[in-house]
Amino acid sequence: MSRVQSAQHTMFVRKFLICLLVCVAASGRANLVQNGGFESGLTGWRPLWTRESGVGRVSLDRRVVHSGTCAARIEHEGTEDWSFEPETRIPVQTGDVFEVEVWDQLQGPGSLTLCASTWDARGSNVSWTLGERTASAHEGWTRLTTRFVVPAGVSQIQPRLIGYRKATIWVDDFSLVKLSVPQAAKRPNLPAQLALTNLHLSVAVDTADATMTVEDHRTGRRWRQRGVESGLIVTDARLRTGRVELDLSHVPSGLELKAILELDPTLPEFSLKLDGAGELPGTLRYPCPFVSTARDRLIVPMNEGISYPVEDQSIEPFRLIAYGGHGICMAFWGVTDERQGYCAIIETPDDAAIQLQRLDGLLAIGPEWDSQLGRLGYTRKLRYVFIDDGGYVAIAKRYREYARQIGRLKTLPEKSRENPNIDLLVGAVNVWNWDSEPVELAREMQAAGIQRILWSRGGSPEALRSLNSLKVLTSRYDIYQDVMNPGNFPFLNGVDACWTTAAWPNDIIRKANGDWQRGWAVEGKGGKWYDCAVLCDRRALEYARARIPAELATHPYACRFIDTTTASPWNQCFNTNHLMTRTESREWKMKLLGYVSSDCKLVAGSETGHDAAVPYVDYFEGMLSLGPYRVPDAGRNMQRILDQVPERVAKFQVGQGYRLPLWELVYHDCVVAQWYWGDYNNKLPSLWDKRDLFNLLYGTPPMFMFDRNLWHSQKERIAQSYRHTCPYVRATGYTEMTNHRILSPDRNVQQTAFANGVTITVNFGQASWNLRSGETLSPGGFLVTGMPK
Repeated sequence: MSRVQSAQHTMFVRKFLICLLVCVAASGRANLVQNGGFESGLTGWRPLWTRESGVGRVSLDRRVVHSGTCAARIEHEGTEDWSFEPETRIPVQTGDVFEVEVWDQLQGPGSLTLCASTWDARGSNVSWTLGERTASAHEGWTRLTTRFVVPAGVSQIQPRLIGYRKATIWVDDFSLVKLSVPQAAKRPNLPAQLALTNLHLSVAVDTADATMTVEDHRTGRRWRQRGVESGLIVTDARLRTGRVELDLSHVPSGLELKAILELDPTLPEFSLKLDGAGELPGTLRYPCPFVSTARDRLIVPMNEGISYPVEDQSIEPFRLIAYGGHGICMAFWGVTDERQGYCAIIETPDDAAIQLQRLDGLLAIGPEWDSQLGRLGYTRKLRYVFIDDGGYVAIAKRYREYARQIGRLKTLPEKSRENPNIDLLVGAVNVWNWDSEPVELAREMQAAGIQRILWSRGGSPEALRSLNSLKVLTSRYDIYQDVMNPGNFPFLNGVDACWTTAAWPNDIIRKANGDWQRGWAVEGKGGKWYDCAVLCDRRALEYARARIPAELATHPYACRFIDTTTASPWNQCFNTNHLMTRTESREWKMKLLGYVSSDCKLVAGSETGHDAAVPYVDYFEGMLSLGPYRVPDAGRNMQRILDQVPERVAKFQVGQGYRLPLWELVYHDCVVAQWYWGDYNNKLPSLWDKRDLFNLLYGTPPMFMFDRNLWHSQKERIAQSYRHTCPYVRATGYTEMTNHRILSPDRNVQQTAFANGVTITVNFGQASWNLRSGETLSPGGFLVTGMPK
């Protein structure tokens, strides 16, 4: 037998032993949940909890049962989450393995997740969703099960059911069983640690839980991972030249994995590759997060960018996908004390996410890997880069270099050589207006000094020709996602001309259970809501080819805004006629955007934004607006002007203590970033000055939405916004942002620098600030130096 055959045989034996011994262990253990079959009513179960008051109830059902005479029926009418759980918490030890199971039926658009919450020795929550496994609507009774390994620092677990959105769910035969860990599956006499070192770093891997400890020789800081919720058992480990190899068993899925950690011989960087063949019904969480220390900040490229102080207790743990605009818009995260730190570049982001969590009371970030059509699918790759100076700016610049290496750094000067109309975009305000006389309004705006305009609303052929003659960049809204069932048309208040109705039902996305994926909902007659389906991205391009050239033959647009394409996630489609992975979804989305910009020769924009689209689009509506912190219902009540500022908007959306221009530090000279169309400069008048300052500091243009009456009442203020921002946006629009500095301890005074020598300093605070150059910045004031002559 060859070495390769021997290794394969050994791995097979270990996998067989794990599966066999776990199954044997499960068959002989008692259910730790009392009354899991609800034969004693709801005794032993807590009342149903719902995020929204009065939207849910749980009751016994004696007609729809899986076994015995009773089941529990959960009815939830809300749009947010709920939970239903046994009363008893189970004492546990690190490394214990459990299996949780429930039989369920589910009706409606909501979901059901089986998981466990975890608690430390002090009774404080560690996590809410250990081992989570989720189901959506399906026919008949279905077994939902998950396994998990108890992570370090956990003393008790609470098995639970949670869900989201409206649904009716029947559950029965709920069980929690403790399993035996098959020690025979581990190679005996494994060394406790395996270590690699170069001039800059020492990296040690703990073979007990596959965690890493990194020492940066330049700074002396030691970074230590904490083993949380990975569900992994190390079965073997080897030290090779320049790398560590780990054989891992993933208890929740049964996957056998190989991890390879490779230290760069000369750089303060190492890569991690994770590979395996088989089904992945849930999420794989590895490697584990590094524990933060006080005064660190998490660096998160959520839209434009944000930093979270790790001690900030107001930040709740949450998850951000890497495969869509409502997540992280660039594939990295970082941690820094604003001088030294590290970043992790996700080199395979199409099925990846990051999870913000708390370790020892401090925020930390770890990666997560989602399945590709239910399997691990391909090698997952991550690169850790350690920074000895420069903080978040150095992190962003390292990612910019990576973006250049993978071909995403296509600059606006390059794009303008292919399409000269790009020059009309740089330094132009984005205007959304639905009045019937766009030409007259555009002339009034230019007479008020607002010369450079992106007109987003569209218009008649005659209006477009007149606007083009005024050097206004003429654009219109378009979308290739929403598909309404034409059978619903009689019940609606109108039919959207942008719906690709011909796609129903053959070209829409199907989920793994065969159901169609729900998308945007519209309110019909009598207040009833109707869901659109989602067009499969494989099919979107052909609908664009049928629509756009025919319209351009009569309507001389120079620009087109494609809604949702870079905001919504890369999709999976299980329709066998157009099966699609998230990677293929991304590729087809980029083909659609590339068709608009290259084939149709239009300036192209899309919603929110993601750096996968940088080579194909020229502006992003929504990149400036941090998605979770927009005004409520920003996507529907766009024209409503708000007098009261929501707390989250004030604290985060325009919070100079949190925001960072990460996107601009990477892509300022590649794509124009704008506010979201329900979160524009004049949306909240009391925040208008502050939004203008952010536009100025970041070198990005304002956005306005108004009707004619609002234009007349706000004309002078809109013109002031233009004067205070757009000349400087124009001056910096084609150049790289080279630096961002926080000049005052309270973070109120900030400064950006650009490659052409322009420096912009603003004061967000309520007190004056004296600059080293001798100038004084008044509250709300700014200083711009180095403007080109």
